[in-house]
Amino acid sequence: MAGEKAKTIPNSVKFLFGGLAGMGATCVVQPLDLVKNRMQLSGEGGKAREYKTSFHAIQGIIKKEGIVAMYTGLSAGLLRQATYTTTRLGIYTWLFETFSGADGKPPGFFVKAALGMTAGVAGAFVGTPAEVSLIRMTADGRLPPAERRNYKNVFDSLFRIVKEEGVLTLWRGAIPTMGRAMVVNAAQLASYSQAKQFLLDTGYFKDNIFCHFVSSMISGLVTTAASMPVDIAKTRIQNMKTIDGKPEYTGAVDVLAKVVRREGFFALWKGFTPYYARLGPHTVLTFIFLEQMNYLYKKYVLGDTSGKGGGL
Repeated sequence: MAGEKAKTIPNSVKFLFGGLAGMGATCVVQPLDLVKNRMQLSGEGGKAREYKTSFHAIQGIIKKEGIVAMYTGLSAGLLRQATYTTTRLGIYTWLFETFSGADGKPPGFFVKAALGMTAGVAGAFVGTPAEVSLIRMTADGRLPPAERRNYKNVFDSLFRIVKEEGVLTLWRGAIPTMGRAMVVNAAQLASYSQAKQFLLDTGYFKDNIFCHFVSSMISGLVTTAASMPVDIAKTRIQNMKTIDGKPEYTGAVDVLAKVVRREGFFALWKGFTPYYARLGPHTVLTFIFLEQMNYLYKKYVLGDTSGKGGGL
């Protein structure tokens, strides 16, 4: 029994795999993140909406800025995954294993949700500077040339933000970002674990890539619906400018109130298609990469030949 207990993935490896899984997924879905951010900023300040649909946004961006612009902000997206996702998935997998029973029985749904919220808050705080850079870099192309920030890359962005606006600006929107992370991770991590457990209990699924794919798609849909209002608040706060010493928004509640008043209630879910188109595949790829890395580590390093997946 002691030997069995020793066969666990070290915490440092869990954190490493979490970051690598998120970065791999980001390389695929970065264009959709850019479209989502542009859609959420469209219509800001009472202006006419720049983009009517996600496809209109993609067409407009490529026409005005070129196809390479679809990957604007990739360096910030990768840094965000290296900080935020490394922390949240590393902490979640560690807590999940800690709170599982001695016989390997997974924790209940509400415990999973609490673990996800805890991991999300920690990850969001660590990842907020990269998030601020990502929002600004992906939004820059929609501004008139004279108003663009023209950051060269994520490191130039971080350096200039500190130099021009102060170090605390790197954590602008940290509260709504952490609030979003609580919602996203409670929904995403708990719904993934629960969906996977449910599918395995039906007897029609085995703990393999197909099961991970279906669980991820369910998780992505639940997470999108739950997190979009807090995400739009976070996006607008992190992109806002201070005009004559006065910020555009006083906080997340102010953003939500103004969006509903000026653009309508359902504007809180503006950009749902690119958000889910990004979050769905990102969730699928992140969990598949993570489960496969955990599985391969267990098989080839720990000598576990049970054939089970990564254990989320």
